Amino acid sequence: MGIFERFLSVWIALAILGGILLGTLFPGLVETIDGLELHGVNLVVAVLIWAMIYPMMLKVDPGCLADVGRKPKGLVLTLVVNWLIKPFTMAALGVLFFRVFFADLVSPEDANQYIAGMILLGVAPCTAMVFVWSHLARGDANYTLVQVSVNDLILIFAFAPIAALLLGITDLVVPWPVLVASVVIFVVVPLVAGLLTRSRLVRKGGPEAVDAFAVRTKPWSMIGLILTVVLLFGLQAESILANPLPVLLIAIPLLIQSYGIFALTYGAARALKLRHEVAAPAGFIGTSNFFELAVAVAISLFGMSSGAALATVVGVLIEVPVMLSLVAFANRTRHWFPSGSDNGASPDPAPPAPETA
Repeated sequence: MGIFERFLSVWIALAILGGILLGTLFPGLVETIDGLELHGVNLVVAVLIWAMIYPMMLKVDPGCLADVGRKPKGLVLTLVVNWLIKPFTMAALGVLFFRVFFADLVSPEDANQYIAGMILLGVAPCTAMVFVWSHLARGDANYTLVQVSVNDLILIFAFAPIAALLLGITDLVVPWPVLVASVVIFVVVPLVAGLLTRSRLVRKGGPEAVDAFAVRTKPWSMIGLILTVVLLFGLQAESILANPLPVLLIAIPLLIQSYGIFALTYGAARALKLRHEVAAPAGFIGTSNFFELAVAVAISLFGMSSGAALATVVGVLIEVPVMLSLVAFANRTRHWFPSGSDNGASPDPAPPAPETA
């Protein structure tokens, strides 16, 4: 492992600082980038996420997807955590912190807004970035794809009812263009590109050619991750600097939720004796959030400058550092889980975990 990957969390910390400086020193540039959207999805962020996901999609073998149905425990675990546990624990933490612990620090109106934003994050399990975290933890590419795809299907039907229930809103309007565009841009497009590339490489040089090409494209994945962090923090620099106390207050319950949900899912996966290649992505899906959808709904319901929108933005800001720490933890605890794979082959050895910043 090269110095770039070994000290990945150091580069992420520098990227966070660089993003804040970028947003502060060059607000016009950031505004221009922010305006490059398609149905609420930033196209620059999309390209960077493609760079991250593409190496993972190269590993997807269509012939092995059917095997997932014969090993459903990991998929069931993901669905239970995402739809029967996570939204309600997020709402409970929001109420506990902003109506009890932080009641003297924020107004009741602001408290309600922050809780609403947290709820929207909790009802939107992650889509695109899961492939990145799974790739860093040597997750099963085929299983991860199925986990994400099934969650996306359920998201279409479950997001609005659960969000409306927890928010107390009966006429919640889901921004369908954002939802559909996000799934297509972040999942379908890189998946099709990966499958076409894999098919061509297999015809020319067999599986070894796919592995060799994946190694060559891996640096682009890391570069895409760093630049995504720079851009996300650049886009939100103004919010961070203008509202440091609310950002900190919102981050505390979000951090507890993130680490708590991962601990629950990862611990359940260990109890179920799942392979690490399935257990780690299951934990990542439940922990991370579909922030594009959450932000879009918060803005449409409560406005751009609302506390709800700020809460969803804080979710974006803490996600990468939190998920990198969990990737490192998952890589260090691989020995907790059974070895081997569904087809009897031994999994690839885990990469050394990134050094902490």
